[in-house]
Amino acid sequence: DLQKVDLTKMNYPLTLNLILEHVRRIHGDKYVHTLMPTGKIHTYDYTTFCERVDKLANAINNLGLAYGDRVATFASNTYQHLELLYAIPLAGGVIHPINIRLTSKQQAEIVQQADDKLFFVDDAYLDKFSALQEKIRSAMSVHFNTDKTYHQRQSSMEYEGWITRKHKAFNPNIQDENTALALCYTSGTTGEPKGILYSHRSVLLHTFAVNQADVFGITESDVVLPLVPIYHALAWGIPYAAMFVGADIVLHGRGLDVVVDIISETGVTISAGVPTIWRKLLPELLRRKQDVTSLQRIIVGGEAMPSTLIDAYEKELGVEVRQAWGMTEMSPTGTFSTLRREHLHLPDKQKSRIKSMQGRPIPGVQIRLASEDEYDLPWDGETIGEIQVRGIWTAGDYYGTESSQEHFTEDGWLRTGDLATINREGYMHIVDRAKALIKSGGESISTSALEAVLIQHPLVKDATVVGIPDEQWGERPLAAVALSESTDEDISKLLSKHLADEFPKFWIPDHFIVIDEIPKNSVGKTDKDAIMKYITK
Repeated sequence: DLQKVDLTKMNYPLTLNLILEHVRRIHGDKYVHTLMPTGKIHTYDYTTFCERVDKLANAINNLGLAYGDRVATFASNTYQHLELLYAIPLAGGVIHPINIRLTSKQQAEIVQQADDKLFFVDDAYLDKFSALQEKIRSAMSVHFNTDKTYHQRQSSMEYEGWITRKHKAFNPNIQDENTALALCYTSGTTGEPKGILYSHRSVLLHTFAVNQADVFGITESDVVLPLVPIYHALAWGIPYAAMFVGADIVLHGRGLDVVVDIISETGVTISAGVPTIWRKLLPELLRRKQDVTSLQRIIVGGEAMPSTLIDAYEKELGVEVRQAWGMTEMSPTGTFSTLRREHLHLPDKQKSRIKSMQGRPIPGVQIRLASEDEYDLPWDGETIGEIQVRGIWTAGDYYGTESSQEHFTEDGWLRTGDLATINREGYMHIVDRAKALIKSGGESISTSALEAVLIQHPLVKDATVVGIPDEQWGERPLAAVALSESTDEDISKLLSKHLADEFPKFWIPDHFIVIDEIPKNSVGKTDKDAIMKYITK
């Protein structure tokens, strides 16, 4: 009876227990390395990690929290934060990593919506946490690396002492794979941050998918350094993916300024972060090229990485660049740009152009191009439409909102707000955010296309383009640039000429301004609202 075929298979739930037990039994001799505030690297093996996760889950469970209660973390990438990524969900809670770079007002609004019952706080952020506490109702808190005098004044506990107490034994036994595991908030690039619930099932499926060779491609022999913070979509899922396959994991704490030292000392082979970080690190990596020969691959997301920067890493350092695209709503990975077999013989310039695209959807993700009146535009590399997505780890709604259906189509696809083309091979190229596209005299101007070419000029360190009101044309582009060195030349004329080779005349910005740094938001993306405020001053 074919209807009974499924009865011959085990009904094994996809929960976090699956990863932890595999790590415990198979990869116990691998390591977690963390850069501590003292400058020393703290190291322990995965066996010790699993034992500490067990104790931590027991301690959390013994607090009497209800199943599904949200537990917030207020920390950078440390071994304690890594332990919490496992222990909170296994104790039946929902981990809610708070973006430490948001304002206390934004944090308070998020915490109140999430209704967090317990906070884990890195004492490096005590001032920020204290500012947050003034805006929310009282809640229990546990602190890392703590100043004991703080606990004499506050209702809180110290992390190490708390988890090493004798707690009643607790056996994590989550059977429903659709149970919430994490609550992650969007960065608020185009509005207020919105909450997304990740389930055990969605996290496991995402972990399986990104560990494929053409995605993260992490193996047991790798040493992985996620420079993307845990509060941004669980560090893109890297802490789960790396540990599942038995790779060593390296956590930089608050030490972005010593990343090159960490790579050299721990033998990092794969790292991940936003383009801003890789642009900042490049000069030091080139200067110490012989110290970082272990580094083989970097994974880039958050926004597009310019082809000139990709070429610098691949040709001057011999480091492969894999560009990704996704959203918090997608757990967060959606597409990856790796070369097909047919591309390997192409000239370097064509390879670079392909690698600078956002890539093809990974297995488990479906994408389509849509317009206001058509859901399925052609994949011809020329037609521009909004990217819409659906998939086995893509959100179907937002947490705590009365109505969010404007973000979804009637047939169940997520509207991303990104405008793109897709070529016949399935490679997606983001043209712009729908909200960032400049409408000038009835024509569309892509800010991201202008930015990509501006950054290629040797004098330009970083750049962004925004639309400003214009009586005649409706909107006109303005370019803000940060220079790599001072110059006596007329920047407007210099950069207008540079752009004229690539774009029609009406695309060329009417105004160019020079600023010290291009402002970034809490996850390293360009903050165009800050630019607009600067201009209006």
